[in-house]
Amino acid sequence: MTSLSTLPAVGLEEISERAGLMTRVDRKYLVPRETVHMLLTELDGSVRVLEIGGRRTFRYASTYYDTADLATFRAAAGRRRRRAKIRCREYVDSGTAFLEVKTATGRGGSSKQRIPLPSGSDGDPSAGPLEGTSREFVDIALDGAGCALDGELGPVLTTRYDRTTLLVTGEESRVTIDAGLHWEIPGTQRPTGTGRHAASAPPPGYDLEGLVVIETKAGTRPGRADRLLWADGHRPVRISKFATGLALLDPRLPTNRWHRTLQKVRSPAQHAA
Repeated sequence: MTSLSTLPAVGLEEISERAGLMTRVDRKYLVPRETVHMLLTELDGSVRVLEIGGRRTFRYASTYYDTADLATFRAAAGRRRRRAKIRCREYVDSGTAFLEVKTATGRGGSSKQRIPLPSGSDGDPSAGPLEGTSREFVDIALDGAGCALDGELGPVLTTRYDRTTLLVTGEESRVTIDAGLHWEIPGTQRPTGTGRHAASAPPPGYDLEGLVVIETKAGTRPGRADRLLWADGHRPVRISKFATGLALLDPRLPTNRWHRTLQKVRSPAQHAA
């Protein structure tokens, strides 16, 4: 059986050049871990794995920001044409971080702007609400997309996961595999005690055990990875690490857009972290 360690490597610059599609369709799948082994085996001979500094799996941590009334979440839940996602993405293994603003283009696509965040900057998630140059950058990006936000932008959700990136040669498409996905509300602690409040309080974190998120990034036509996943009985799902995570952790929030995904996540195999 093919494993990541036996696959030929590809560098970051080469994968960016060969699979940096300007027009692409992203499809996401929520599948059992075993499906990854099937995919690697079937793609054997036409797939390479991103390797940087001897590493093939990389740790990601993202902190998402929103207003007190969760304006960006509600815009996504309501399928509003003008909506945004604001996050600090940390590449844990390299010690680098970026503040990113992702906005919907209104044509079914998205646009992303980002700036680097030096260690200890005012965009550090541990520092609380966005301030100074970080907030200025966000406001300019939001204004340009026609979705300005009023009020403080504070951290509302943190995600952590391990990512592996594949290059499918021949068609020059990319596949990312996110495993060990964990959601948590920043600054929360596990409820203690046996009283009614402790029993009813939502868990501060959630682990996606037994499942991984596979995302294919191909051209307008489905790639080989898509066709293999379809043949194995898997279909694309609507999953946003930000919106799905918040809806999962706070039962008061609307879940209509992600109802089927949440049903799959809330299987007996899953549990509060």
